[in-house]
Amino acid sequence: MELNSTTTSADSVIVLDFETTGMSPDCGDRAIEVGAVKLTNGQVAGRFQALMNPGRRINGFIEGLTGISNKMVSSAPSCESVMDQFADFIEGYDLVAHNASFDQRFLDAELKRIGRDYSGGFACSMLAARRVYPDAPNHKLGTLVEYRNIPTDGTFHRALADAEMTAGLWVGMLEELHGRYALESIPFPVMQGLTRVPRAGLGKFLERVRDE
Repeated sequence: MELNSTTTSADSVIVLDFETTGMSPDCGDRAIEVGAVKLTNGQVAGRFQALMNPGRRINGFIEGLTGISNKMVSSAPSCESVMDQFADFIEGYDLVAHNASFDQRFLDAELKRIGRDYSGGFACSMLAARRVYPDAPNHKLGTLVEYRNIPTDGTFHRALADAEMTAGLWVGMLEELHGRYALESIPFPVMQGLTRVPRAGLGKFLERVRDE
């Protein structure tokens, strides 16, 4: 893996989470809440949270899952307004989410609507956890929070709460890898790369990173 002097560190990222009206923006689903935690050198340096009005009704299943009601979003700013602010917040940062393919689809769709984009890379904490914690019962966020004793107030399926727990998981994985493989630093592309390495090859992959 080629790294250069401009490669960013995996402990300085933005960890984000979306709550949405459904599973796919391709089917007309929209974001109803975004939450994010900005990490700098592994420490929380900022937060972003906002409800948004999706311009369509939230069904009973989503309301029951998230606790976000149609009444709550009726007075919220539009998706377009919130996402314009969020694009400013994430500018220049690499991004992390749990089950990132879901969140990235909504991020891409909502930003495309307003003609905005982002320059950072994207990494999935769920895929990383499958390599770092192969013995976990499963790799859902709630299970990993319990497995690794990550601080939580018990709230799930709200964007900022999920982003906070994912940030704790991410920092914990970095600390685990630092200790296990004597890595001085972990560049962000390494965390992206390890998600694509077969489980049996993780040690050799990280030893090669350490020795480069």
